[in-house]
Amino acid sequence: MEMSNPYSAVAEARFQRLSSLPLQPIGGSTTFGVAALGRSIRDIFSHRETLDLLIKRDIKARYKDSALGFLWALIRPLIQLAIYFVVLGQFLGAARGIPDFAIFVFTGLTAMGLFQEIATGGTGSILANGGVVKKVYMPREIFPLASTGSAIFNFGIQMIVLIVATILVGKPPLHFGLVYAVPAVLLILVYGLAFALFFSAVNVYLRDVQYLVEVVTMLLIWLSPVLYSWQMARDIIGNPVLIDVYTNNPLTLAILGFQRAFWVAGDSLAAPDHLALRMLAAFGVGLVLLFLSHRVFVRLQGNFAQEL
Repeated sequence: MEMSNPYSAVAEARFQRLSSLPLQPIGGSTTFGVAALGRSIRDIFSHRETLDLLIKRDIKARYKDSALGFLWALIRPLIQLAIYFVVLGQFLGAARGIPDFAIFVFTGLTAMGLFQEIATGGTGSILANGGVVKKVYMPREIFPLASTGSAIFNFGIQMIVLIVATILVGKPPLHFGLVYAVPAVLLILVYGLAFALFFSAVNVYLRDVQYLVEVVTMLLIWLSPVLYSWQMARDIIGNPVLIDVYTNNPLTLAILGFQRAFWVAGDSLAAPDHLALRMLAAFGVGLVLLFLSHRVFVRLQGNFAQEL
């Protein structure tokens, strides 16, 4: 006589119970709407502690076993400043047309450096965390956001140096133009994060994208008034339509706003009309671009684990 196995009966009952349950989707919704975006934001917020840990890990890993530690966040931009100041400012004579040229250059490098770190770090963030992506579920957006958080940390250190430098030259940013710093930083964050979300997802499928992003961000330094003034670009371009196209570049607007805030010596120079209004319009466009980039990211994230 065959005896029944109680364990197989329990297992069969469990399988039947599980098969009757509806499947629950994991991760961001692939639907294209504000409600789906809201669910993604709530999902990210519920993993905020994980995001905090990833930001701290990125910061510590960057300077791990380094004798100088966080000072490296200052050394690179200071070396860039020295090179550009000597080569462009002194040898090529750019400093003769720009007052307080060192402050001018460092202001632009600080703003552009924030965008570059968000864009390049965010683009490689999914690949860099491939082991976690394949093993543990969490909102994939957390990885570009963690890169953004570590970039903001480095930006804060450079901001301290910039403010100290303005004090040392006797022109601290104690003027109304300081209010332009807020929309300038917001522009960089919105466009940088949109850039990071879109290209981090594409980079999983096309690994050359991260190198392309590095080249593009390098070129953007020369397409914005970081190493030369907006007044120089206006005089060289000449055509009013082309000048507007150049000026309305969101990074150009962000850098101009940053210069208006911290480069006090530039208050007496000509500036584009309606700068605040231009920045507001660019910010609105940036929010739309961020929304679209996030939707592309959500659509592509389903096969991240397989591709990695």
